[in-house]
Amino acid sequence: MFELSLMCPEDRVAQVSDALEALDALSVSVEDADAQTDAEQALFGEPGMPPPKAGWQRSRITSLFEDEASAQEAAKLLRAQEFFLGCEFLAVTAVAEQDWVRLTQSQFGPVEITPEFWVVPTWHDPPTAAVYVIRLDPGLAFGTGTHPTTRMCLRWIASQPEFGTVLDYGCGSGILAIGAAKFGARHVVAVDIDEAAVRATELNAAANGVHLLVGPPDSAQGAYGLVVANILATPLKVLAPLLCSYVARPGSLVLAGILERQAEELIQAYRPYCTLGISDREEGWILMTASF
Repeated sequence: MFELSLMCPEDRVAQVSDALEALDALSVSVEDADAQTDAEQALFGEPGMPPPKAGWQRSRITSLFEDEASAQEAAKLLRAQEFFLGCEFLAVTAVAEQDWVRLTQSQFGPVEITPEFWVVPTWHDPPTAAVYVIRLDPGLAFGTGTHPTTRMCLRWIASQPEFGTVLDYGCGSGILAIGAAKFGARHVVAVDIDEAAVRATELNAAANGVHLLVGPPDSAQGAYGLVVANILATPLKVLAPLLCSYVARPGSLVLAGILERQAEELIQAYRPYCTLGISDREEGWILMTASF
């Protein structure tokens, strides 16, 4: 396998990336050429929404090809295009063979939620102190326990009395729904707009020996003692009336995926329905909760 590397200005990234895909690149990735320097730029976008920019001011584009001839031919064809003006060919290099499965596994170890509650990949043994264990491997869906928002949600679930009914809205990997079931919830519904997330949640629930009702958002019906949504601030604001309508009286609402600076936005969005407060903080993220 061979890697073709190019340097492109921001306004050429989309055209060059599309051209590489048309030239049968196996993959195309874009990164900030000034990363780890004072000129580094941060680009953030909300899920399901376009990013604020297609690339960085100086973007490094890397594409993979099956063989060297294909990579060199792609470079030759790109350099002949008018839109390549201002771009720079860097190199075609061989990619060393690696055991990608073993490499991936080495990057994910057991994650402590509390001293007795752990998220453990299947290739690891649970710590001896673990009483509650979620078996979860990295996959296409968000939620492996390594992100602060996931850990805060799981810590909150572990610290509460048992909830009879739970709705995990935007379930991703299903980790929060599985956590609720592990801590005694008798009826747990997990929903997501992403079919890959629905499938991942079904597989993860089976691997953990818990029963969940999993499906698209319209699978949620009625009211729940706990409604948890670990998404991001923008969709959480839009979903305020819907999420609050699912909370039973009495009941609890738990929201995550919120940066500390976004707290007031969420408080105002939910003010017509409930009073949100900050229950936890970690690495610039917050957990917001409300009681009904």
